[in-house]
Amino acid sequence: MKKLFRSICFLIMFFLPATSFGIGFEFSLGGWYQQPSGTLSFDKTTKADDLDLENDLGYDDKWQPTGRLKIDMPLWVPNLYLMYTHMKWSETGNKDIDFSFGGVDFNANVDFDSELKMNHLDAALYYGIPALNTATLGVLNVDLGLNFRLVDFRAEIEQKDINAKESESYFLPLPMLYLGAQIEPLDWIALDLEGRGIAYSSNHWVSLIARLKVSPFGPLFVAGGYRYDNIKIDYQDVDVDTDFEGPFAEVGFNF
Repeated sequence: MKKLFRSICFLIMFFLPATSFGIGFEFSLGGWYQQPSGTLSFDKTTKADDLDLENDLGYDDKWQPTGRLKIDMPLWVPNLYLMYTHMKWSETGNKDIDFSFGGVDFNANVDFDSELKMNHLDAALYYGIPALNTATLGVLNVDLGLNFRLVDFRAEIEQKDINAKESESYFLPLPMLYLGAQIEPLDWIALDLEGRGIAYSSNHWVSLIARLKVSPFGPLFVAGGYRYDNIKIDYQDVDVDTDFEGPFAEVGFNF
């Protein structure tokens, strides 16, 4: 707790001088209650090789950490938005038919351990639509820009009873479009809407966020909302066809 308090004090001391140059900061930490669904396969040859995240792999809904940092720059310098999302599961599963994962055969009705990691970092450069905020008396702002998502991916299946194991890991860079909107009817409450997405060939990744922020006093705010990710990525013979969605909560500071 003391380390957290010192870290918050350091961030406040770091950000405050920059505000005198017209630079704004928004920093928050929170958690996203991720509800996984869909399938995962590696070098799939038949439909039996599709592994259902819930029924076969045994992945449950759970809270996972997130963090955000927005830097509003002055004049014509693009604004910066950084966001980290932790997505990792490690469970024991079972499938009632034989299947293959990465060319390795696994037996039916025998427990296996699995891991799926899809941690990712977003970095967006964006501009607000000129004069819109002024024209709406500070109520509405719309941002447009480019987002770069770096995905740290790993998938592994191990069936110890038959000494079978296979895994695949990679870093995947994804350029995406970024669209954001902020609706602030009062100084102490605001609604944020965010969209990030890419589509190419038969692949896509779309992330949608709705966030309600309340500022009880000073720069402090608390927020809650909902996030939905729809993913269809086939890379290095690993096919991920999944949805992740659920509520989230945050606490942060806005300077």
